[in-house]
Amino acid sequence: MRSEAGPGRSTQILYGALAGFAATALMTSAMWRLHRRLPEEERYPLPPREITDRVLVAAEDDVVRDTAMTSHFLYGALAGALICAVRPPRNVAEGGLAGLAVWAGSYFGWVPALGILRPASDHPPRRNALMIMVHLIWGSVTALTMRELLDARRTILNGRPPEDAVLEARP
Repeated sequence: MRSEAGPGRSTQILYGALAGFAATALMTSAMWRLHRRLPEEERYPLPPREITDRVLVAAEDDVVRDTAMTSHFLYGALAGALICAVRPPRNVAEGGLAGLAVWAGSYFGWVPALGILRPASDHPPRRNALMIMVHLIWGSVTALTMRELLDARRTILNGRPPEDAVLEARP
């Protein structure tokens, strides 16, 4: 029986997406808290907004803000799904490393390769430190959330017969 052996790949991907989505909420909270501590000249919008500005040329500000937030969460879910498809992080340290990999792959990889933003090496050091910190948070929370979801799947969503369900039609 699959549930005894552990979750299958599709479950890992689904739960990784859920964990990545949830972790993005904490990441976003940390982003705005750390952003306000930057020197005034470095408090321009963070990458989710900058990326969206480059993609949605001439869109209204509210549309850009909402699209930036939505795409930020969807990217967190996608990254969580991909990480857990390859190998779900087993602990907070592995999750943190996965978060760093997402940061490096994004800000030294596909984002500059597509000409959206300059590579992270061209960004101010304090902003890079902020982005590294929040990706460590994202990865760690993704790992913790993945563990919690798998524990819930194993326990509260177990395969025992239902006790509270209506099993027969009432007369």
